[in-house]
This record gives sequence, structure tokens and C-alpha cells, in this order.
Amino acid sequence: MSLFARKPITVERDRGLVRVLGVGDLIMLSIGAVIGAGIFASLGTAAAGDIAADGTVIRAGAGPALIISFVLLGVVCGLAALCYAELASMIPTSGSAYAYTYATLGELVAWIIGWALILEYAIGNIAVAIAWSGYLDSLLGGFGIHLPGWLNHGYLQVSMSTIPEIHGLLATAPHLFGMPILMNLPAALIVLAVTALLCVGVKESTRANNIMVAIKLVVLALFVVVGTMHINPANYHPFAPNGFRGIHQGAAIVFFAYIGFDAISTAAEETKDPQRNLPRGILYGLGICTLIYVIVGAVATGLVPYMQLRSADPLAHALELAGLKTAGWIVSLGAVVSMTAVLLVFQYGQPRIFFAMARDGLLPKWAAKIHPKWRTPHVTTIVTGLVVAFGAIFAEENTIYELTNIGTLAAFAMVCLGVLVLRVREPERPRPFRVPFVWAVALGGSAACLFVMKGLPTRTWIMFSIWLVIGLVLYFSYGYRHSVVRTGKPVVVDELDDVGH
Repeated sequence: MSLFARKPITVERDRGLVRVLGVGDLIMLSIGAVIGAGIFASLGTAAAGDIAADGTVIRAGAGPALIISFVLLGVVCGLAALCYAELASMIPTSGSAYAYTYATLGELVAWIIGWALILEYAIGNIAVAIAWSGYLDSLLGGFGIHLPGWLNHGYLQVSMSTIPEIHGLLATAPHLFGMPILMNLPAALIVLAVTALLCVGVKESTRANNIMVAIKLVVLALFVVVGTMHINPANYHPFAPNGFRGIHQGAAIVFFAYIGFDAISTAAEETKDPQRNLPRGILYGLGICTLIYVIVGAVATGLVPYMQLRSADPLAHALELAGLKTAGWIVSLGAVVSMTAVLLVFQYGQPRIFFAMARDGLLPKWAAKIHPKWRTPHVTTIVTGLVVAFGAIFAEENTIYELTNIGTLAAFAMVCLGVLVLRVREPERPRPFRVPFVWAVALGGSAACLFVMKGLPTRTWIMFSIWLVIGLVLYFSYGYRHSVVRTGKPVVVDELDDVGH
């Protein structure tokens, strides 16, 4: 059979997951995933850019024109979101972009997208956990508590830093056999805690998420209200210090702020009336988040000169520079809660993609297990949690932001093309939600994703290429030979908690 054999579009029968989520839960999951590390952490680098120790410009900053970067990304993601909404209404099954490309562009492309989505969810969560740890340190600092630097900075984070006090930890940290002991312990611990919560059940997890989303919205509202009272109009000049290049590269960096709106499509088999609720959850959530981003970006760049936003905690840092230390402390608290919600949603999404791939035979059958009591894909949840926790101990966040962005943009581009393929191949198939002006939206969305990808550094493209090669090796060594579509043999797990019970 062809490498591009398509999986027939069928509504999967319930395979152990419980349908408990309504449209309100989906919108809150979307806000929980989208508003997090991007707005609380990568905003600073997007506005100020990044400069190497020798003065070389690694990334040009957008300056106050960051709000244009947000609008640009809102349009790009809006086009992709329309395509997601149509496919989600037609194919209400776990797997997100992986499942959609399997039904439209075939197995090999589906595997590539599934492999790329690991960058969005699992690898991306490493960056979120690192940012969470940084804000926790700022929060504890308000109480006069400071963790030792070697205990909340990973080795790569320290060795690649251009900030002298952080890079200096290589020499001042405890050494073992001549090697510095450097680990981001808080980042690993929060990942393990979220993993344990997700194993217990999806409804319990969404309740926790709803509480955290409410807190983060209150904190962002506080930042906007207090910050607006202290805006200095002079900080908006020059508005676009690096021209469109800065806006473009700023958008490529802060795209991380938009990652997550598609995560709710992985909840299809746990959603009530998914054909109706999934499109609404995707589109409403993205619209709300875009509006929030533009407002917060405008306040942040008006509060202090944009170059001073280059910080691990830019919003709290901006308030502190403006003499608003109490407000800055509250924002740090909100950021810790906010990024916990992002960790929750991303850790929720990744196991369900593994679950869908294992059910199709592309991954080993143990990844398709459902816990007999909790009714969650507990094995893949635990494995994902351990991998992310291990990575968070050692990794560096900026490189991960870029790698996550390129993987996600590739998936978005493929989803846009998938909508067109199905319109041509199966024009009569019922579509509860239809993309308006489909040719313009789908082709424009795909091209826009590629354009944003172009703004990423060359090293990111090289790393992404290596990642894809590793994925192809795994596919041809296992998935190609065990594919359900190719062999016609369904995945059967012998234990009580298999996908069929």
C-alpha cells in the first residue's frame, strides 16, 4: 500500500474515555493553554530582541510594534483555527492535527505531523516549566526567600546564558568529579505534580484549570489597570525600531504565546456534542486571547522602554522598574498559577496524541492503554511527564521556544492544506462547520505559517530537520510495519485496561 494511504473518516466509538466537557470547559482549556509562558516570558525577548555577548544581533526586537506582531499572529492563527474547526467538526476524535492529516494527506504525512506535535506539547512544556521556575523564584523573592542558583537553573540554561551572574554559576555551583551540579529542580517537580493530577481524571483536571484561568485573567487585568496609570507615551518612540524585520522576527518568537488553542481538539472524545462544541471552543478561545495579548503588549511597552523588557519575567520586571513592586509581586504570583494551567493543558494533549497514534498501530500498543478506574491514558501521561521533567532539569528555554514554534507552524500549515484536500476528494461529506472562502483561507493560512517560520533562526531549521529524520527512522522501523490501515489488524491490548473495554 502507498505511504500516503488515508485512514477512513469515521466517528470513533467510545473507547474508554468519558464525555464530560462542554463548550465553556473547552474555552477555558484554550485560555488555559494559550495565555501562559508566551505572554509572561517570551514577550520580553520579542520586544527587545536578543543580543549575543559579542554584540551580534541574534533576533531583532519588535519594540512597541509588538502589538502588530500579535495582530499578525492573530490573523495567521485565525486562518489555521478556521481550518481546525472544520476538520474537528468532521473528525471528532483524539489526535488533533495528526488525525486530520491521516484522513486527508495520508499516513506518512500524519506521522510527520504527529512527530512535530511532540515539539508543541512535550518539548514546549519543558520551556513552560523553566519559565514557571523563574517566576517562582521572583515570587519567593518577595518573601526574602531565594533558592540557590544551581538548584533552579539547568546546565544548558547556564552555559548558554549571556547574563554574567547566570553564566557565573558554572564556576560557583557545587562540583562533582569536576562537573558543576546544575539542575532546575522546581521545574521538574511542578511537571511531576501536574502529571499526577492528570492521571486521576479529566474532569478533576478541568476544574483545577478553570480556577487557574480565573486567577490569571484577574492578574492580567490588574497589570493592565495599574500599568495604564503609569504609561509614559515617550516609550512608544521609536514605534518600530527595527522596521518590519523586527515585527516579523518578534512574531516568530512570540508565536509561542499562541500555541495551545489547538490543544482542545485533542479532547474530542471527551467532549459532549463535539461537532458543535469543538469549533466554538477553538474560535472563541483564540479571539479572546488575541484581544488580551494586544492590550497587555501595548501596556508593557508603554510602561518602560522596550529594551528593559528583556527579562525572564518581563511583566513583573516592568512593574518593578516603574516602582510598582507590590503589583509586580502579584503578577509573579499570577504567572506561577498561569503557567501551571499551561502545563496542565499541554500535558493533557500530548498523551492523547500518543494514544491516537498507538490505536492506529504507529506506536507500541502499551501507549493505547486506559486506566480501569480513572479512564485516562495513564501510561502515556506518566511517560510524557517523566520525559518533560527530565528535560526541564537541564534544558535552556529560548532554543526550545523556537523549536516548538517551528514544529507547531508546520502542523498548522498541513491542517490548512488538509481542508482543501477533503473539499476536493469528498465534497459531499457533511460538514457541521464550513470554512468560508475556503481556497483563500486555507492557502493563505498555509502560506502565512510558512512566512512566520521563515523568521526563525537557521539553527532552528537545522534542529527541526534532525528531529524529522529521527522521526522517519522510527516510523520505518516500527510504524510502517504495524500500521492498522496497512495491515488491517486492529490494536488489541490484553490487559483489563485496553482500548476496547
